[in-house]
Amino acid sequence: MATFNIDPNHSEVQFKVKHLVITTVTGHFKKFEGSMQAEKEDFSDAKINFSADVNSIDTNNEQRDGHLKSDDFFNAEKYPAITFSSKELKKVSAGNYKLTGDLTIRNITKSIELNVEYAGTAVDPWGNTKVGFEITGTVNRFDYELKWNVLTEAGGAMVSADIKLALNIQLVKAA
Repeated sequence: MATFNIDPNHSEVQFKVKHLVITTVTGHFKKFEGSMQAEKEDFSDAKINFSADVNSIDTNNEQRDGHLKSDDFFNAEKYPAITFSSKELKKVSAGNYKLTGDLTIRNITKSIELNVEYAGTAVDPWGNTKVGFEITGTVNRFDYELKWNVLTEAGGAMVSADIKLALNIQLVKAA
């Protein structure tokens, strides 16, 4: 069984959310970790675990980041981590997978499905085997009690319910 660990220097964990239904705000987590264990070369038997540090959230706006860490959203003081544990990585076609697993936010766990694109395997100049994946999906923030909600004068949502996830992950094979 091979173990691969996330290379945080060559990976990113982003999210996108509609603001006032007219623009998209992008944020990311600066601190995260994860691993994948697999025996098969096509990774179809992979077991994946991931964790993001809620306090490392960054939307390029300190005031908004503080609000996201509050009880209106993530409640970082009480629930400092977002976690994911895979159930299945199912090959759909060459290089494309469906990843199902349990996402836990605010101690609420829901099963989600994500799209995974295998970007390839390479050996770096130091002899390390690296594997790349692009992962996308959407979650409803209300499923996890990210409950803050204000309506505009026209009745539209200030912040959309759907959060788009976009992860570019590079893993390095453990020695």
